[in-house]
Amino acid sequence: MFSKLITVAATGTIALLAQASEAQVTATGTMGTTNPPAATIGTAINQTSYARLLSLNNIHDFCLFAPPKPGVTIGDSEAFEVAYCVQPRNNARVIPDGVLKAVHFVKTPLYVQVQGWGDFTKLNVVAGDDGGELGPHGMTGEGNPVGGNVTSNVTGADVPYEEWMSFISYTQFCLRICTADNSTLSAADECRHTLDVMGCEFVMPGDYTEDTFTSCDGDAAYPPGVYPQSDGSTSTFSQLWIGTMTGTDGATSTTQWGNTVTPSAPYSTPATSNCQTFTSVGNGIASLALTNIAAPSTDVAQPSASSPQPTQPLQSVGGNTCKRTTR
Repeated sequence: MFSKLITVAATGTIALLAQASEAQVTATGTMGTTNPPAATIGTAINQTSYARLLSLNNIHDFCLFAPPKPGVTIGDSEAFEVAYCVQPRNNARVIPDGVLKAVHFVKTPLYVQVQGWGDFTKLNVVAGDDGGELGPHGMTGEGNPVGGNVTSNVTGADVPYEEWMSFISYTQFCLRICTADNSTLSAADECRHTLDVMGCEFVMPGDYTEDTFTSCDGDAAYPPGVYPQSDGSTSTFSQLWIGTMTGTDGATSTTQWGNTVTPSAPYSTPATSNCQTFTSVGNGIASLALTNIAAPSTDVAQPSASSPQPTQPLQSVGGNTCKRTTR
């Protein structure tokens, strides 16, 4: 069993920058058994759905992953979390008006991102749960959640993308979908998911102002954990792992990966422009608004045979703790 500590910045030119365009940008294959065959707006409201297709299009049209039922932490539900969308879409559950307390959307040349605050206990996140990271790979390569996929229409059409990352706690969320690459950075660089104990504000820097709703264009951030140096090289931050390994002779030894110092902040917060401010984000569906719904029941419908729920949650490599999310 590994215990997670926080790490250092290790200096040197990082391989991820030198091998920038190796990861693909758009996804291939089908959407999976839990999802519609393509992103679809205006699907029927189904608050017990097990669909796992997120779309991130604009401040009024995006989705988040959260547990399908109460009483299970993000760490224990990461393999079978489900989609909740602001608008009825993708056969997913709908986020009730009143859940989102602050939303900040930004479109950059390399990714689209949304982050903010809310009462995610209304989406079955356990009160006090600092949450964790979700992404397209996970321990088995099938994603956390398994079968989770993402799309965006920021290029003018609904496109499925390969690389994305998401954090959610009981009060905070952030989601990035990497929509392009360039000669220096790949989609995998900008959606690097190996800093899962660091939380939203470190991994996805941006505007986290509370009680406001904004939509902006923006510059792309440096990849998570990357720090340019004055000599033109870069420094990269890695989480520290300490684990016990058993050799072929049965003897155990302690092994350490990473370093021992944690940067206090990301390299920078990207500049934004063309910002618009809104008074709220929601869907106007009165029957779902928080003032009109009861507390969630623990008797949530289970997935059908075509949408299996793992009996043992799959743990992502790197853990599942989301830091700096307490307001």
